[in-house]
Amino acid sequence: MGMLTSIIILSFLIFFHELGHFLAARFFGVRVERFSIGFGKIIFSRVVGGTEYALSAIPLGGYVKMKGQDDIDPTKMSPDPDSYNVKPPWQRILILLAGPFFNFLLAFFLYYAVALIGANALKPIIGIVQPGSPAAQVGLEKGDKIVSINNEPIRIWEDLNKKISTSNGPLDMVIDRNGTLIPVTITPKVLETKNIFGERIKRKMIGIGPSGDFTVVQYGAIDGLSYAWNKTVEASKLIILSVQKLIEGVVPAKEMGGVIAIVQITAEASQHGLVALFALTALISVNLGVLNLLPIPALDGGHIIFTLYEMIFRRPLSEEVMYRLTVGGWILLLSLMAFTIYNDIARIANG
Repeated sequence: MGMLTSIIILSFLIFFHELGHFLAARFFGVRVERFSIGFGKIIFSRVVGGTEYALSAIPLGGYVKMKGQDDIDPTKMSPDPDSYNVKPPWQRILILLAGPFFNFLLAFFLYYAVALIGANALKPIIGIVQPGSPAAQVGLEKGDKIVSINNEPIRIWEDLNKKISTSNGPLDMVIDRNGTLIPVTITPKVLETKNIFGERIKRKMIGIGPSGDFTVVQYGAIDGLSYAWNKTVEASKLIILSVQKLIEGVVPAKEMGGVIAIVQITAEASQHGLVALFALTALISVNLGVLNLLPIPALDGGHIIFTLYEMIFRRPLSEEVMYRLTVGGWILLLSLMAFTIYNDIARIANG
């Protein structure tokens, strides 16, 4: 059941991405010849309003085929006014951006749903106190709950992190120790730690770690919008930074996961309830949005670069250059897909 859920979710994410392209194309008067969920052989199709809506054999994918748009075969370009290739460059860029934008939009809606249902968050309860740290020096202990900092209430561990990392000078903290409120003044220090990529970094800390206890935080309709926006932005920054660290070699290539890993993780998340599933789906949706904006010729980002070139130099790329770059882009993407699938299989084989 979990595997089926993950496949449905992946298909829906791709559908929503392609829906963005479809709606933008129709808005600018471009005829969409085919809207397919999946690749390969068409197993079902129906023509409505001049568009063939199709379900293809391989569900992990999808595409929108617009009239006059085929980089592999430039002869399919059309001079008709409802063709993609005759539209002004700025309209074509908006059509290309619409797919990734819909991925970010879907992530925002999912995070908003998480906020309304109740988001899981770490409680501001101390689980670890590092010896010799500012926290140890003022007597903080394992099990202490942080109630407030500088008279502002602390609901979750993330609030505590933000207050410490942005502090300037001492912090007036109130802790709850076995039902007794104790005021404490503590001054954060710049200490060395590791980030999620294993790099050594320096940041303001007081030398404590969370207990690992979770709570559910529900947000109102207005606060939920802020939560959804912040989570979408944070997820986008995380994916961009991950790509950067992968290129720099900080993250080893063997850590890359593919379709199999996504299906496995999504299936596992579905066993942990709706909130976990929504949060993971939102992250994957952001991932799709960011990766599709990479300047690789076979992706939306590559097409945007081609169109920007046309805008700047007042002429499109030559058919030969377009063809070679697009083929090269597909070779790169297929190679990455094969490599990540190999990683997934090796990971499974090694337990």
